[in-house]
This record gives sequence, C-alpha cells and structure tokens, in this order.
Amino acid sequence: MGHEHGHGLKRNLAISIALNLTITIAEVIGGLISGSLALLSDSLHNFSDSMSLLASYFALKIAERRPNEKYTFGYKRAEILVAFINSAVLIGVSLFLVVEAYRRFRNPRPIDTTVMLPVAVLGLIANLLSVFLLHEHAHGLNVRSAYLHLLSDTLSSVAVVIGGLLIRFYGVEWVDPLVTVLIALYILREAYEVLRESVDVLMEASPELDLEAIKAELESIPGVKNAHHFHAWWVGESGIHFECHLSVEDMPLSEAQRIIDEAEERLRRFGITHVTVQLEVDRCEPGLLCPDA
Repeated sequence: MGHEHGHGLKRNLAISIALNLTITIAEVIGGLISGSLALLSDSLHNFSDSMSLLASYFALKIAERRPNEKYTFGYKRAEILVAFINSAVLIGVSLFLVVEAYRRFRNPRPIDTTVMLPVAVLGLIANLLSVFLLHEHAHGLNVRSAYLHLLSDTLSSVAVVIGGLLIRFYGVEWVDPLVTVLIALYILREAYEVLRESVDVLMEASPELDLEAIKAELESIPGVKNAHHFHAWWVGESGIHFECHLSVEDMPLSEAQRIIDEAEERLRRFGITHVTVQLEVDRCEPGLLCPDA
C-alpha cells in the first residue's frame, strides 16, 4: 500500500509540474500583452510552483535511498531541505511582488482584460486540478510546502479573475496592484509557517514531547532509580529519535536488557520511533539533563 501511495504521489506531482509550466508560459505571454502585473505575478508564482513541485519530486526519490556508511540515518532530510528552500523562495517572491505593486500604484498602466481574463481563468482551472491531485498527499513538510504553493496560487488566480472583471466593467486599474499585494501577503504568511517548521527540524529542535511525563514513565519501571540526559530530535518529517540515561543498581546483563526493552516499549507510546537507552550506575545527579549535556 505504501509503495502504491508513493507511486501515485510521484505521478500526481509529475502531472502538476506539467500543468504549472504550461500555465507559467501562458501567463507570461498574457501578462506582457495585457499589461497586467497581477497576471505576471501569478506567472512568477506558477513558475515557483513548478520548481517547488520538481524539487519535491526529486526529494521523494532521494529519500527512498537506503542508509549507507556516510549517511547512516538515510536521506529523509532531503525532503526537509527542499521544504526550507521552497518556503524561503516563496518569501522572496512575496517581497518582490509587494515592491512591484507599489511601483504600479505610483504609475498605473492600462490593462487589456480581453487577454488577461481568459488566461487568468485558464490558470485558475489548472491550479484547481493540481490542488485536487495533491490534496490527499499534503501531510509531510516536503509535499505540504509544494501543496501550499499550489493552494496559494489557486487563491491568487481567483483574485486575478475577480480583479480582471472589476477592471473590465468598472475601469479601476488600481485593483491590479491591490490584488498583487493581497496575494503576496497570503503567500508570506503560509510560507513562514513551513519555513519555521523546516528550520526546527534542520536545527534538531526537540519535538513537542512532554519530557516530565516521559521521565515519570521511565522512572516507574521496576529497577530504574532515575531517568535523565534526555535528547529528542527529528531525523525526517515523521521519525522522532530519543536518547536517555537510566540510573540503575548493579545487575546482571539479562536484567539490564529487560529494563531497556521495557523503556523502548513505553517510549513508543509517546510517538517516539527510535530509542537509544544507556544504563549507568551512580554517575549523574537526578534531573532531565546531565551537567555536561
């Protein structure tokens, strides 16, 4: 089932890449002919979508590689790295659009809606189809960052179409840069969240675990005097690694193994996927961390 899911995701990514590249070309041509900054900004956003989807596709392929002597944890963080790059690019695009919109406010230009509107509607349809294709896969940071690209571009396409209608029937050219600013602000907010999460993973920030509850759980194991020296981190977007020290009395190795096995089983209840337990006798003071941690 997992293999079929992965194959379906990669197929849908490939279709979305083709759709977005096609729309990017159409919107660049349409924006230049019509003079619409909103349409050009949407084309730029679509191009970043294409690059985002392409990067996500290759990240998935890389993440499938097995661990080796150099990358003993495997390549799962390739997806996180792509999520970081995608969100950083989106933030840059958003700021660029705000600057361009400001310039257009100061120097309005006539807009040919007979060209702008059909191209904008075409872009909206393509984006809706791409969002539909990736919706069920938008869980992990990598795919979610690409999905957010598409979702924000779909909303921007809606705004461009509405703006085009207002310009056509009411002659309010200032709507074009206004729509551009609204698009940029929305992209900025969504991209920031993905950027923050991906930085947390790359910087090995601790997942949201209740360390005090974990400490109490481990210390309730018969034979454990104290649990400390806790470290928890994300390797990929779903694998939580955890290490700790357990103070115990001097005991046979068979009894020590029982404690380690039970500690691993209890830690999995907290969503931890990989556990490293070190047993020791009279080494650290009680607490979550040793003085040298």
